Amino acid sequence: MNVTKRRNIGIMAHIDAGKTTTTERILFYTGKSHRIGEVDQGSAVMDWMEQEQDRGITITSAATTCFWKDHQINIIDTPGHVDFTAEVERSLRVLDGAVGVFDAVGGVEPQSETVWRQADSYDVPRIAYVNKMDRVGADFGNVLKEIRQKLGAHPIAVQVPIGRENTFTGVIDLLAMEEIHWDPESLGFEMTKQAITEENRDLAAEWRENLLDDITTYSEELTDIYLETGDLPLETLIAVLREKTISRDLVPVYCGASLRNMGVQPLLDGVINFLPAPEELPPIMGHLVKNDEEVPVERSTDGPPLALIFKIQSDREAGLLCFIRVYSGSFKSGSAIMNIDKKKRERVNRLLRMHAARSEQLQTIEAGDIAVVVGMKFAQTGDTIGTEAKQVILERMHFPEPVISVAIEPKTLSDRDRLKQILEQLALEDPTFTAREDSDTGELIISGMGELHLDVLVTRIVKDFGLDARIGRPQVTYRESIASSAEHTETFERVLAGKENSARVTLRVDPQPRGTGNSFESLVKDHVLPRELQEAVKRGVEGSLGSGIAVGYPAIDIKVVMTAADYDEASATPFAYEACGAMCLDNACSKAGPVLLEPVMKVDVMTPNEFMGEVIQGITMRGGIVSSVESRPAVEHIRASAPLAAMFGYSTALRSVSQGRATYAMEFSHFEKKSGNT
Repeated sequence: MNVTKRRNIGIMAHIDAGKTTTTERILFYTGKSHRIGEVDQGSAVMDWMEQEQDRGITITSAATTCFWKDHQINIIDTPGHVDFTAEVERSLRVLDGAVGVFDAVGGVEPQSETVWRQADSYDVPRIAYVNKMDRVGADFGNVLKEIRQKLGAHPIAVQVPIGRENTFTGVIDLLAMEEIHWDPESLGFEMTKQAITEENRDLAAEWRENLLDDITTYSEELTDIYLETGDLPLETLIAVLREKTISRDLVPVYCGASLRNMGVQPLLDGVINFLPAPEELPPIMGHLVKNDEEVPVERSTDGPPLALIFKIQSDREAGLLCFIRVYSGSFKSGSAIMNIDKKKRERVNRLLRMHAARSEQLQTIEAGDIAVVVGMKFAQTGDTIGTEAKQVILERMHFPEPVISVAIEPKTLSDRDRLKQILEQLALEDPTFTAREDSDTGELIISGMGELHLDVLVTRIVKDFGLDARIGRPQVTYRESIASSAEHTETFERVLAGKENSARVTLRVDPQPRGTGNSFESLVKDHVLPRELQEAVKRGVEGSLGSGIAVGYPAIDIKVVMTAADYDEASATPFAYEACGAMCLDNACSKAGPVLLEPVMKVDVMTPNEFMGEVIQGITMRGGIVSSVESRPAVEHIRASAPLAAMFGYSTALRSVSQGRATYAMEFSHFEKKSGNT
């Protein structure tokens, strides 16, 4: 297949903006589905997990492939809920373009902003689709305004709606200057294109002029043509829009009502016309294993095979399903490959192209493809696979730290080992989920991004793995840090197996601004203390930071400097210096005023106006601070921050004060000193 006819796209949006509903129409119109699945009825093809069907939300990023006008489109349907941010993050990492779906009533909602910013960080070109134009309160112009103001993007309407709310009957294509209407009898399969009617001519002319004004600002040559002829040819418009979409200067905007089967086919045309083919993007940067030198990796089938594992999913029959994005070369079924991160040889038993939960077997995949490898044993999310001959590691993905924990135990003691295995498997699939055994109590503790995140995972343990488990009350995952600088000298002396082990180091610790992270620096020269022993001190320091300095929570935002060290060749061992480094750090931090930090969450509440007073009161009573209130056509948008510990059970309280009509989204913001803590 011609690689230029391939698109790798994601569909992203706030929860309930109609993302999965739109994807279901894409599968139907491209012939991948023979019926339209509905989220509300639990029959959506892309929401194949039982929980997704029960809850009516997308949890895992499902991958599928379809064909439109001789183009192969690989689609990843990503979650809209903030608790599943890892699913969004790892999907965006491997996409070439994205479709942002916006609710015509809600506009740019909180999670839309989060996902959009994530896409910005990965330089992903986007087009936008304003859905639900048939809903009461739909306002196409307001959504464009919010995209400009809240997302800092430059939206350019390539369609405008004909009517709105219950009078929405079709769209005007501003590029071809024609009306498009859909036949409800054929479930929107039949589209009619016709000349613009008299009553819509002024509307079309006004928006067309806006479009031409926007495009001509990018080229003097186009401006001259426009001034001479008063118009621009269709091919020129598409070519310039494509160029400016790929460079992320413009965001073409479409509109429709997916649930009523209106607007999806032109959106597919937009994916082909404006989003890039894999080889149109610049080379991806990688690092040579031998010297860590940064090198560009050309997106070409001619280069050495190189791919990134962006998602892992366990299958009871097939084992690990490794979702990969191929950046260079090609991979063949049955061939041997190298897991470059793990320095392990692996075998590609099978290659699959996924269609949500179904699959089709392939013999070869090449640069630009997204597919699944079956047969790898050591793989983890973020690993690079390739060949031994040219070992390049692609940029690793970074995921946020879990902020909420619960204790979990099986109903019967005999299931404990099996529960541990299940937790290991879930942690392999989801980088924002961790499991550990508490050394003091022996309890199994699981941690994640939010109450819903952990609830979903526990439900999977019970339903998917068939293991009954009980969970405790949610607990906040705190952090520790220090309030001031301090220095300490530690001496370590111990006789083990008849051999003396000794070390002496001096460490200084300094507090860093929140979010800086930990760092280690050595001012000691190699001739004073050999490099191998300096590395041992660093290992001891890092291990000690991870296990806490006062009450056992991970320590953050501390700069550690080794200012001096003594070395006795006869008794110096890496073990002694590692242990000495750990003990020295603990004592230095004890002098520096340890502080306990709690996670503070960013909270966005959308509530009808009549409940605004009670909602704000509820937030402030939980120790939250309201930063702004923004009025929208149907709701008030309250932005606030609050300690996570105070927000447990908030969804129940919010439903109660708003008669179930308010919604909220919550995500981690930062750590700050716990109130009442010295």
